[in-house]
Amino acid sequence: MTETTKTPATPPADAVPAPEPRGLLPLPLAAARALLLAGGIATAASTFLAWTWTSDFPGDLTVTGYPGGLQWLTFTAGVLVALFSLAVYGVRGLRWLVPARNNAPLVLLAVGAFGVTWYTIISISAELGGLANLEPGGWVAAAASLLPLLGALALPEHKHDSGKETFKAYTAKPDRIHAPQPVSGWIQRAVITAITAIGLGVFTYGIDTEYGELFIGYLIVVVFTVWALHTAGLLDRFSHMVAANRSFTLAMGFLAAIAFPFTQSDDHYANIGVNILIFGTVALGLNIVVGLAGLLDLGYVAFLGVGAYTAALVSGSEFSKFSGVQFPFWAAALTGAAASLVFGVLIGAPTLRLRGDYLAIVTLGFGEIFRIAVNNMDGDSGPDLTNGPNGIPAIPDLDLFGFKFGEAHDIGGITLGRFANYYLLMVLIMAIVVLVYTRAADSRIGRSWIAIREDETAATAMGINGFRVKLIAFALGASLAGLAGTVSAHVTYSVVPNPYQFAGSTPPNSAFLLAAVVLGGMGTVAGPLLGAALLYLLPEKLDFLQDKSLLAFGIALILLMRFRPEGIIANRRRQLEFHETGQLDVPETETLTDEPAVTKAGA
Repeated sequence: MTETTKTPATPPADAVPAPEPRGLLPLPLAAARALLLAGGIATAASTFLAWTWTSDFPGDLTVTGYPGGLQWLTFTAGVLVALFSLAVYGVRGLRWLVPARNNAPLVLLAVGAFGVTWYTIISISAELGGLANLEPGGWVAAAASLLPLLGALALPEHKHDSGKETFKAYTAKPDRIHAPQPVSGWIQRAVITAITAIGLGVFTYGIDTEYGELFIGYLIVVVFTVWALHTAGLLDRFSHMVAANRSFTLAMGFLAAIAFPFTQSDDHYANIGVNILIFGTVALGLNIVVGLAGLLDLGYVAFLGVGAYTAALVSGSEFSKFSGVQFPFWAAALTGAAASLVFGVLIGAPTLRLRGDYLAIVTLGFGEIFRIAVNNMDGDSGPDLTNGPNGIPAIPDLDLFGFKFGEAHDIGGITLGRFANYYLLMVLIMAIVVLVYTRAADSRIGRSWIAIREDETAATAMGINGFRVKLIAFALGASLAGLAGTVSAHVTYSVVPNPYQFAGSTPPNSAFLLAAVVLGGMGTVAGPLLGAALLYLLPEKLDFLQDKSLLAFGIALILLMRFRPEGIIANRRRQLEFHETGQLDVPETETLTDEPAVTKAGA
């Protein structure tokens, strides 16, 4: 048999040839690559020069010879630009950094390096009174960070037929990811361990930032770096590793959480950590109600208050109406969780036949009723139970199996203060909550919750008892919030009505809890924890947001709903809900070859 060869179709005579891919700046591709590499190296090198002459600007940027303060962030950003430039266009051994073989990571990293450098220069000028306060090193850094940005703008665009497609190239998961070489299980676990250690270091650096300028610079670098890793396809590749080693990854995450207080020399940062865990635990309980069952609860913080007040009443406070009663912690925790569960059933039983906005209004009313009720139970306006606006102070510290949480302890030569002790207790409680959440989500009842969330009418027609399933979700979420409330009461020494409201300037409140779930990613474990960490850290670190936090987070949620409605850490099923195509498509894979890496635009 003779083999026939297909001849390529001849294009019509009047066909218009596709335009050659080009960047925004008319520079040759070789020049763009050189600017990226040289600019990244120059940006990192500029941090070894003095940027200002006075130490009045925080971080001491007056030293020549090594970076300090914000210079370390510029150094990191410059190194990343140079490293990814080599990965895309140079060193073959670094190609694994950009599985998608595209230009988007270079553009984002260049923007991040330019942003953190120029933010520092502008901050120096604004705080010290003008550009005259810059040393030559500051001018060198400003010029050096501009080079990779110019090189990035000269790179061929990923898409050039429409602005929407171009924007998608920098936000969506890459369409094509080169297939990795098969690696053994122990190598995968080693990679997960290394990334967990890096994540702990990055989080510790962020929580230890001592002034607002450093934290803003930290956010600039972290946001653009994570964004670049996403567009490069590395996060997608890591997610496949995590899926193959789910139990090991979860164990490493908890080991990193346990290690956090041992990295701190100031117990104030451990206090931030324990409050983030309390906030995250409550958000994870709300995730059962909102993320899995699809019930909009606007008064969820009331269940946290029920657990806190219950623990305060039975933990031996002299201001409690049951001052002669002092339960051990395990009994107080179970009592607080049980009281919240009972309130969840009492509120849910008559109201969960409602749907949508009507249910949201009822839950909002319950939250306000709880706050007003405990505020009036002072013996004058109501029963003498909660001391009204004064709350229940002087809640004693825990003493669990002889371990006194109110005292400092030396472990391995490292001193753990009071808040570090409570932080480790919250890690244990968080482990229990995560176990309950994952088991429930993977169970038959969890699948029923998802069915109810997707289409309650269809789920009911298939034999699911919608009311019973929703009541179980409501009660379970309430009990988890009550469990976190019992620890919160001991950490803060007192319980007062003010925090348990729908909205306020600081978490926790119902608006912040719901924002944490939506921002992080509904239906996931890590999403609400990440959302809680962000919403707690930002007002804590940025003083100017203290009275504008609701405005800032409102703007952030609007942008998130527009560009990534499934949340930062997306649940794959919700990605399918919010995106018609592309988000759940299996990426097109290719086998790695020895040929030079090229961009999708044909560079």
